Amino acid sequence: MSSCREHLGMCSLLLAFTTAGVSASFGVSAQTDYPGVGRTATPKEVQAWDIDVRPDFKGLPKGSGSVSKGQDIWEAQCSSCHGIFGEANEVFSSLVGGTTQDDVKTGHVARLNDPTFPGRTTLMKVSTVSTLWDYINRAMPWTAPKSLSTDEVYAVTAYLLNMGGILPDSFVLSDATIAEAQKRLPNRNGVTTDHGLWPGKGMGNGGKPDVKVVACMKDCATEAKVASFLPDFARNNNGNLAEQQRLVGPQRGADTTKPPAANPAAAAAAAAVMPRTTANNPAAAALALAQKNNCTACHGVENKIAGPAFRDVAAKYGARADAETYLAGKIKTGGQGIWGAIPMPAQTLSDAEARQLAQWLAAGAKK
Repeated sequence: MSSCREHLGMCSLLLAFTTAGVSASFGVSAQTDYPGVGRTATPKEVQAWDIDVRPDFKGLPKGSGSVSKGQDIWEAQCSSCHGIFGEANEVFSSLVGGTTQDDVKTGHVARLNDPTFPGRTTLMKVSTVSTLWDYINRAMPWTAPKSLSTDEVYAVTAYLLNMGGILPDSFVLSDATIAEAQKRLPNRNGVTTDHGLWPGKGMGNGGKPDVKVVACMKDCATEAKVASFLPDFARNNNGNLAEQQRLVGPQRGADTTKPPAANPAAAAAAAAVMPRTTANNPAAAALALAQKNNCTACHGVENKIAGPAFRDVAAKYGARADAETYLAGKIKTGGQGIWGAIPMPAQTLSDAEARQLAQWLAAGAKK
């Protein structure tokens, strides 16, 4: 990670481009060829965008947080996804485990070379504390990114390292002590440039790139032609692909229990007549609200993902006299155990938004 503090002019230029303008933050005024288009990014805009922390800790804000404070924050905002002890759950990968005190001394994690070890945790792989601090600061908690204060990020980072046996219980992590924590990171010496991934002097592999591109000039392979296809009767031979993927993330297998769309033109025509707005369409408005608040990352309308399908929730509670009130309360407070071991964190929706989703669920979670 590189800090924009070393390249303030370029950062301002890029930020101005995002507002369809040309920046003048490194001594060049806005282009006169396009009067009225673009402006110089303000210091506050650059500051809000320039939040990365480099491995040498440039860009790290002043602040501090203790292990004990980090434990309180962890149990309140992190443990629902990452486990009480960083062991995570059946959805997310473990953060803690696989490191020893010998690794802390040497800076090399021995189990990374052990093919029999079942998994690779975050503390086994990460080589800089700045990576942990920066990611927690910009992306956590999942339901409310960037909501932690600077001191809270220090505290959570300290507690995570404490769970890995890296920092003692009494440690207070700060901008002044983070270099000390870096010296104890188990995989701090595990980074190498010998692969030549980045060519250039001092980048390993003798300055040579890791690949050599040679244009094919003769006896070139011809373009492959598809001579077969998967027939419909074999579509589900290896089980439903939609059920063989991780429960989170962008990749989804096709539902091979259902036939493929036989008429693309008909499908396109059906899509064309679907409502394009949520006006006068409460179901579409509620579904859009669920998508906006990332509810659909864990719940499908008709299929279970990490949590139950919305239709299953509707079937279970829709007949209750107090269904709307009950469901709105569960949305706001979260819970665990009713639908399995994976907890649902408390949501930050307004009361009105929670009531809107609850009404939609109580009415059957229709599209």
